Amino acid sequence: MRQVVLDTETTGLDVARGDRVIEIGCVELANRGLTGRRFHCYLNPEREVEAGALAIHGIDDEFLRDKPKFAEIADEFVEFVSGAELVIHNAAFDIGFLDHELGLAGRPQVAELARRVIDTLKLARDHHPGRKNSLAALCERYSIDHSQRTLHGALLDAELLADVYLAMTRGQESLLMEFATAEGADAVPAERPPLEILRATEDELRAHERVLAEIERESKGRCLWLRAEG
Repeated sequence: MRQVVLDTETTGLDVARGDRVIEIGCVELANRGLTGRRFHCYLNPEREVEAGALAIHGIDDEFLRDKPKFAEIADEFVEFVSGAELVIHNAAFDIGFLDHELGLAGRPQVAELARRVIDTLKLARDHHPGRKNSLAALCERYSIDHSQRTLHGALLDAELLADVYLAMTRGQESLLMEFATAEGADAVPAERPPLEILRATEDELRAHERVLAEIERESKGRCLWLRAEG
């Protein structure tokens, strides 16, 4: 199965107020292993980066000035994610921004491109209810080194998220492997010994009847076992 772990950085938090994507980072997984293929680009958003966003990712207007616009890389991005299962942390945020960019560029929306989307934030909340489930918290929980992450960055965060996702779903992988081993075409059915039937002795049958008679008496004629046997 082909999966693409994806992250974005943006000029701000509100796509409805005109914020834009400034970085996209993707890494590819196939059969639960990194393939080495990646998609990464910085983008000129044609607007200023907000101070709050700059404090998070450190990507400033001067750096982005000569970068391509989304429409210039749209086909390459569409080709990379098409048909894949997307793995995204807080997926609604990234998809909202990507759908906006794709729409402006006249390309299909994420739901039309991707096989499906896995939101690792929802997955983490299901696994760890009531706990912090930020990417940094999950890296700590699963002993994934994130010491190089002094600021947010789409490609670095996608790489860390891939490790988190694989760690979070490792139990599912084991179950699937066991099922495949047991049910696969090459599996050899185990030979089962014939079942041994142990019949009740006369003494055991008489003891059983005495117990039922006692239950019948105590329940004033409402012993269900006697009705069933009758």
